[in-house]
Amino acid sequence: MSFSATALTGNKPEQYAQLLEQARALLHDECDRIANAANLSSLVYHALPDLNWVGFYFFNGNELVVGPFQGLPACVRIPLDKGVCGAAARTRQTQRIEDVHAFPGHIACDSASNSELVVPLVDGAGNLLGVFDLDSPLRARFDADDQRGLEAIADAFVASLR
Repeated sequence: MSFSATALTGNKPEQYAQLLEQARALLHDECDRIANAANLSSLVYHALPDLNWVGFYFFNGNELVVGPFQGLPACVRIPLDKGVCGAAARTRQTQRIEDVHAFPGHIACDSASNSELVVPLVDGAGNLLGVFDLDSPLRARFDADDQRGLEAIADAFVASLR
């Protein structure tokens, strides 16, 4: 299959609707979590501006372990009591952090990161699968529109695993 992402147009909600459509096309008829995480990481990294890391951490029953991503090499293992990813996994709530340096217990995998958005990946039975993590070199890069759009993409990823 050949895939060509088209440029996003319109306001932010319209752009996220287009990105979700592209994500669903990539996920269509594929249920492998590694393949889908790799493709979604690449799609989002290349589609959205001002990102320096986009990827997945998977829960192994004890901690988060790095999965497919785009960006500089990452922390391999993250305990649930550390960092923004750990907080999202532990609370099962999206973490939208304007200034990661002010976040207690922040793990600085990439010193260029200044803001972060982490969406927990939870299946229909309430089981934690992992997190979808995005970092930006800009402070306050992510707003409510980004959060809603990226949560929808994370939901599409979880749905693809069924």
